[in-house]
Order: sequence, then C-alpha cells, then structure tokens
Amino acid sequence: MSEFLFPLAVFFAAIFTNNILLTNYLGMCSFLSVSKELETSAGLGIAVTFVLAVTTAINWVVYHFLLVPFQLEYLRFIVFIIVIAAFVQLIEMVIERYSEGLYFALGIFLPLITVNCAILGVSLFMVIREYSFITSFFFGLGSGLGWLLAILAMAGIRQRLRTAKIPPGLEGAGIALVIAGFMAMAFMGFTGMINIS
Repeated sequence: MSEFLFPLAVFFAAIFTNNILLTNYLGMCSFLSVSKELETSAGLGIAVTFVLAVTTAINWVVYHFLLVPFQLEYLRFIVFIIVIAAFVQLIEMVIERYSEGLYFALGIFLPLITVNCAILGVSLFMVIREYSFITSFFFGLGSGLGWLLAILAMAGIRQRLRTAKIPPGLEGAGIALVIAGFMAMAFMGFTGMINIS
C-alpha cells in the first residue's frame, strides 16, 4: 500500500472495521449513559471526535520529540493523560462559554472525557502500531468519527425503543448492551473491506 493511501485506509478502518467502541469496547461508560438523547449524543460525539483528533496528534509529538529522545517512554501513560486532561479542560471552558445548553446537557460526562479510555487507547495504539504523524492524526480523527457514528446510531435506536414493549428484565442498561452487541456484529460486516491493525 502506498505511503499516501495508508493514512486514508487507517482513517476508514478506524470508523468502520476497527471502530474503537464496537471493536475494542473502549469508551462504553459515556456511550451507554449519554446515548438516551440524540442532541446530547451528537454534542458529546463531536467533542470526543475533536479531542481524539487533536490529542492524538499532540501526544505523537510529545512522545517522539520529548519522551523518546530522553528515554522516558515509560512515562507515556501519565504524560498522555496530562495532555488529554489539559485539552479537555480547554474544550469544557469553550463549550460552557458558547453553548451553555449543551454544557448542562452533557453534565458530568464532559469532564469525564478526560478518563474516556477510548481517547487514551487511541494514543497508545498509535504508539504500539508505530504510526507516522499523519497516520496518527487520521487514526484519531477516524476513531472519533467512528465513536460519533456509534453513539448517534445508539441514540436513534434508543429513542425509537421508547414506544416499544421491552421485557422488564431488559429495560435500561440491559437493552442498551444488547443493542451495542448487535451494532458490533453489524460493523463486523465491514470486515474484509478495510482492515488495518
């Protein structure tokens, strides 16, 4: 695969075949909790996408130009979390300033983007897979868009289920987990189209 097409392949694979949420089950907490309303899900999904794309790029630079030259690779977990936390704090302040309704709708889940394991997972995968800067950025962006696609699909399904008769034992989190399982199987249908590990 050519050097130009590889980042593009990683981008589409991160959305569909290697969806960070439905393949690796990273970021499930906020996915299950916030996906009750379509508007709130879209807001959180866009915030997660933005944070994933930018922090993956920043963490690549920090890792390759700060940690590796000084042989501090063992600090990557701590440093990546600090970068993510600082960036999420900035995003939180911007959303509070310009979209107060979205800020209150997201509630506690906005600062919890910091500990969303999908965001840290993408930065760690980028290091493990030895992606270039461009590939890492596209991987972060694609992972965020995949997460956004999954949470929007879940929110749409959950809104439709409000009028459906669900067995009492499956109401709430139970049916959400069943739906997530079906969604994961549906996304597996894209396997073979693009699969970059």
